[in-house]
Amino acid sequence: MEDAKAAGAEIVIFDMDTPGGLVTSSIAIADLIKNAPDVKTVAWVNPNAHSGGSIVAVACDEIVMARSSRMGDSQVIMGSPLGAQVVPKELQAKAYSPVLEEFDASAQLRGYDKVLCEAFVLPQREVWWLEHMETGKREFVFRAEKLKRFGEEEVVEARKADTNINTNTNTDGGIGAVIAAMAEEPEVRSAKTRKVDPDYVPEWKLVASYVDPLSGNEVETTQPVVSSSRLLEMSASKAQAFGFSKAVVPKEKDLRARYEISNLLRFEPNWSEAIAYWLTSMYVRGFLLVIILLGAYVEFHTPGVGVPGLVALICLAIFVGAPYLAGLANVWEVAFIALGAALILVEVFVIPGFGLAGISGLVLLLLGLIASFVPDEPGRSFPLYIPALPSTVEWLKMALVTVVSSMTASLVGMALLSRILPKTILFRAIVPANPTPSEVAPDDDYRGAARIGDVGKTESPLHPAGKAWFGNVLVDVVSQGSFLAADTEVEVIERRGNRVVVRPVRR
Repeated sequence: MEDAKAAGAEIVIFDMDTPGGLVTSSIAIADLIKNAPDVKTVAWVNPNAHSGGSIVAVACDEIVMARSSRMGDSQVIMGSPLGAQVVPKELQAKAYSPVLEEFDASAQLRGYDKVLCEAFVLPQREVWWLEHMETGKREFVFRAEKLKRFGEEEVVEARKADTNINTNTNTDGGIGAVIAAMAEEPEVRSAKTRKVDPDYVPEWKLVASYVDPLSGNEVETTQPVVSSSRLLEMSASKAQAFGFSKAVVPKEKDLRARYEISNLLRFEPNWSEAIAYWLTSMYVRGFLLVIILLGAYVEFHTPGVGVPGLVALICLAIFVGAPYLAGLANVWEVAFIALGAALILVEVFVIPGFGLAGISGLVLLLLGLIASFVPDEPGRSFPLYIPALPSTVEWLKMALVTVVSSMTASLVGMALLSRILPKTILFRAIVPANPTPSEVAPDDDYRGAARIGDVGKTESPLHPAGKAWFGNVLVDVVSQGSFLAADTEVEVIERRGNRVVVRPVRR
């Protein structure tokens, strides 16, 4: 909208094909549309504007629809990993009120029927289409108003359930007992209408038919137009007959012709938005978590800062950034993950052992990871609240399963890497093999002679240093504190590098 206004657009068309979305997002888009009075807005339902899509559509100045298209069905539901769920009864007033108020405001602003807008949202609201016999004025009313205008009242009858089931309970339980219990169903209730005053002549009648804009033929109206078991869902024909759609617009060229558009600039979802949507899926995030843990493991087992650490950091940025940019994660969740990782690094590299910093970091990291999978509940986004809605509980279960599964897969991967990694050519090129004892042994000028326990003979007196023969090798030696004469038999009692300590041989 901002780009369109900046470009000097006189009309903005929403090419709509949506099953709906978050209530908050739908209302935010509707507010953006209604707060732009200097730009004409058109909703082109092509082919679907369900649920939140209907909220956006009725906020526009006009609605036009493709030949085969639908709009409506805007009951508030809760999304979960298991699919859509009904809002609990105790939360329905809170969940439905903003949606009903939004539809009511748009109906008043754009001239749509408020009764039909309410029938988009609330189930079990029977809607009838009436026509004034003299003026020809047509109105949509709920069942109670219809009865009032026809001078009728509703009578509820209760009767025993008709049954021919044998209720003999002389059985040993099982199916016989179940049938007996079914036969004891106390009452069946039915509603009928009757005239309050037999002489009352109503001024209203049911609308018998309407003109189908697609075929141009008269179509018989099914009354009620919205039954008590359904939500309002309109085709292109019904939407035009009910006063929502202004025209049937099959193709983009027809759209250009209707609004006399010579220069049409189309804004499409860009590649980064598509990637962000894909990266927020459970499976992709679980895979990223495995790569993060394995990358960190390899980095800690190789010297310096290399490719595994860089890959782990990039995956962590994607893991946290994608849901944050998509509006599924909050700042506190990102902060928990960052602070937890920082505390663990401090524990590993700064503080010896594994104490308070490491445990706190691990707890914060796990809380942040799990919370980044779980959407906020209405009016609740502060950290560490206890989920109240069934859908949030399902998201929490899915988050736990994903995190635990990823960590388990990472442990298996670490075990495999510990066996396979040292044998790879790349690893050996980065980390040389441990040297053998012979490779790290110091140079031996005496070629293996004069080891501890060896016996030799002094060549000259030791005062206390001198020389002694060990075989045919002459060695510099030091006596153990005493002076020794030449040709004395000595044994080696200590050797450190080239320093050889001897003493007289004890007989």
